[in-house]
Amino acid sequence: MTSPGSKMPPGRAAAAGFTLLEMIIVLVVLGLVAGIAATRGPQRSRTLDQRAVVAQLVQTLRQARGAAIAADTPVMVAINGEQRMISVAGQRPFQLPPDYTLTAAGGLEAVPGPKLTGIRFAANGSSSGGRIVLADGKRRMVVGVDWLTGRVSVADAP
Repeated sequence: MTSPGSKMPPGRAAAAGFTLLEMIIVLVVLGLVAGIAATRGPQRSRTLDQRAVVAQLVQTLRQARGAAIAADTPVMVAINGEQRMISVAGQRPFQLPPDYTLTAAGGLEAVPGPKLTGIRFAANGSSSGGRIVLADGKRRMVVGVDWLTGRVSVADAP
């Protein structure tokens, strides 16, 4: 260790820090890495996106069932497969993203309107039942509504 008034030996003065050239090279490399990372954009998972859409659909159906029980009156969930839209009276319609297809099957009721089907939840919690198939390319999920209990379930479609 040297005291404040003493001088460094001549060989140590050159190794005391970084040169301007070294700093510029490090900054250029960091800039290249940041540029590559920025152009890739955020990482997205199509599976997670599909699960989010299915979760929103399940939540809509469960809220309709809860509203039917709470109001002691039937609540109808209208499904329009052509426009990929699901609506409940008094709520904003749930619109699927454009790359999804919506198919309703099994036990659904006809709803007044062009090409509409639906699931009716009764005041006691039961429903008309049915299945809704959501497809996004190769991935398909089935949202089922049990007719006796009104329970909403989700499964992978075969």
